[in-house]
Amino acid sequence: MRVCVAVALPGCQEVLELQLPEGATVADAIAAARLGERFPALDVSSLALGVWSRPCAGGTPLREGDRVEVYRPLVADAKAERRKRARISPSSTRSRSAR
Repeated sequence: MRVCVAVALPGCQEVLELQLPEGATVADAIAAARLGERFPALDVSSLALGVWSRPCAGGTPLREGDRVEVYRPLVADAKAERRKRARISPSSTRSRSAR
């Protein structure tokens, strides 16, 4: 079966197409993609994994055409960053409604 493995790092994004046997798992796809060799600085064992944007474990079975995604840790929390920007610069919609 054909599956893709998608990796997005700060300076590099790759989508690798793989041919795997029926019954292969997410962990099998990660091993076949040789991410540890391609990206030596990446500790694949500590990263979160998903299939089509849904988090999953390495033992999750794959189906034809699945896209395995490797998620890196977030540098910042998006909600916290928006709150911080809102404190610095109030929204223009607030100032309009106050008129």
